[in-house]
Amino acid sequence: MGERIFIIDGHPDPEGARFVHALAAAAAAGARAAGHEVRELRLSELDFPLLRRNAQFYDGPVPATITAQQEQLRWASRWLILFPLWMGDMPALLKGFLEQALRPGFAYAEGGRFPAGLLRGRRARVVVTMGMPAAAYRWFFRAHALKSLHRNILGLCGVTVAPAVLIGGLGALTPAQRERWLQRLQEVGARGG
Repeated sequence: MGERIFIIDGHPDPEGARFVHALAAAAAAGARAAGHEVRELRLSELDFPLLRRNAQFYDGPVPATITAQQEQLRWASRWLILFPLWMGDMPALLKGFLEQALRPGFAYAEGGRFPAGLLRGRRARVVVTMGMPAAAYRWFFRAHALKSLHRNILGLCGVTVAPAVLIGGLGALTPAQRERWLQRLQEVGARGG
């Protein structure tokens, strides 16, 4: 029996030539070939409002487009989240999506000293592309955005985090190197994310 994998392509640009889109497609193909159930979200195609007030986060209605994605998040045993590094962090559209989708009552319960994660039993892997060398991001910049996503967002919700895949030097990759990354993402998908 395979995993249930939800692939979130977090690149905000709908242009088809983006490498993140190709990586997400490769992971989906690898997962399907290995017998996993796969559902996909290309975030650039999802229309939803950003939260602007604290009260909206806690008590505001969840848009129908987000409710449908919450069902996918709940359905999946594995999440694969892909995005380009923009100004040292995830793109604003992805952050806005996570704020809308991972609200109290769905993703975590408040009360007591610490919130209780309501999405336990799921595992997420994050794939990040960037122009700088991956080692510079990891060691010089301390991968701060990745740590925040792992600890402060996914961890808060009770989601276990697998080691991230960092693809650096994107602008300098040769066609052969790009093909190797696509093959690696197929393998990640085949392993269940």
